[in-house]
Amino acid sequence: MFYDEFLREFSFEPTPCQDNFFRGVSDFLSTDDGDIMVINGYAGTGKTSAVSAVINALTKRRFRCVLMAPTGRAAKVLSQISGKSAQTIHKGIYRQKGVGDNGWGQFSLAPNKFKHTLFVVDEASLIGVDASSLANFGSGDLLSDLVQYVRNGDDCRLLLVGDSAQLPPVGMDESPALDRNCMDLFGGVSYLSLNTVVRQAEGSGILQNATALRTDLDAGRLAIRTEGFADVKRIGGGELIDALNSAYSEFGEDETIVICRSNKKAVRYNLGIRSMVDFKEEKLLRGDKLMIVKNCYQFLDEESPMGYIANGDVARLERIGNFEDRYGLHFASATLTFPDYDDERIVAKVLLDTLESDSASLTSQQQSALYEGVNEDYSHINSKKRRYEQVREDPYYNALQLKYAQAITCHKAQGGQWDCVFIDCPFWEDEMTRDDLKWMYTALTRAKKKVYLVNFRDAYYI
Repeated sequence: MFYDEFLREFSFEPTPCQDNFFRGVSDFLSTDDGDIMVINGYAGTGKTSAVSAVINALTKRRFRCVLMAPTGRAAKVLSQISGKSAQTIHKGIYRQKGVGDNGWGQFSLAPNKFKHTLFVVDEASLIGVDASSLANFGSGDLLSDLVQYVRNGDDCRLLLVGDSAQLPPVGMDESPALDRNCMDLFGGVSYLSLNTVVRQAEGSGILQNATALRTDLDAGRLAIRTEGFADVKRIGGGELIDALNSAYSEFGEDETIVICRSNKKAVRYNLGIRSMVDFKEEKLLRGDKLMIVKNCYQFLDEESPMGYIANGDVARLERIGNFEDRYGLHFASATLTFPDYDDERIVAKVLLDTLESDSASLTSQQQSALYEGVNEDYSHINSKKRRYEQVREDPYYNALQLKYAQAITCHKAQGGQWDCVFIDCPFWEDEMTRDDLKWMYTALTRAKKKVYLVNFRDAYYI
């Protein structure tokens, strides 16, 4: 039914694998055999172009498509490649209904009012179960909630697109949305794979090395090839500053990122870049690129496209002042814009203690001290309920926890893409686990144009 139209929107001669993809999606949309399709597409197989062709063809047919992704960065990438609006899954399927026992917003599954609609979800490997703060959303199981939401609509279907060679969600061995054993439990699921590297990728060292990694994830060793490739370069630590300066000049700061294995290493990189590349001496300055490291459900209008400020969202600092110390912590008032959400601007309290901390966010001790301190400020309120309401609305209690964002962990980078990526060597042994190689594959495939491999030993090259 749609096959010929998919081909017309595709800019290349399809590989047999891509042709099978177009036929499979056409059958999926034209029959009543099931309402969920899982597309596992590896780097270099033309997945992005193929999915874009499907979206464009359906749009021209006035077949409604809703585009979503697990993170703001991933939603922005999906929007750029498709030319259509995309949003986070959380923004799309949840609505705030009240406040939970932890003081944060409580979100329930929204009614699905769509009819005859295809929901396309990219970066599905990131969809998992969040046992912490995101449990305030629905059941706490994002995948189950997504499926239920889609099925609550009138003749709606779900297309999950991802790459099983990437890192699974934190704390999981596999990505549930791409795992047959998990997805079969929902029933009505069909599967397709894109695993043939297209001709256009053959000259790319990034994609050639990524393909070698994912086809041999159980090898237990890293074998990187740089010879003959202009887009993959190995450098030592002594060359890093010059290479970063060159990348900032060629690609821009927003399109350059350093990927590290740990928060501790990311902090070291960020401080070094600020000092030796940007020549910044003050802790925070206008234009600084910052990352939010804890979910926040305050400071946004109800109609904001962000939905909430998520762990991993990147912001630009426009203004900062009113520095003060309270509860054993350091605060300021800041104006921030969020480039992944059309530069939405907010004014909020921010916490400075996390900027240079080796921990991912405030430690449990610091978080407890903050709560106790804020709670004490409202001790004059006799009503426990009213005191609780004041605490959860308190600007200090809700202050945004920040880190510098020139260097980030691989999990934080997942779902995003940058023109230029620096990968800090995370390995200390010759023998590596499957997870180690998935980490490397994920880091490598964040790059669109160039990769610098920093301090990788000779043993890792061929």
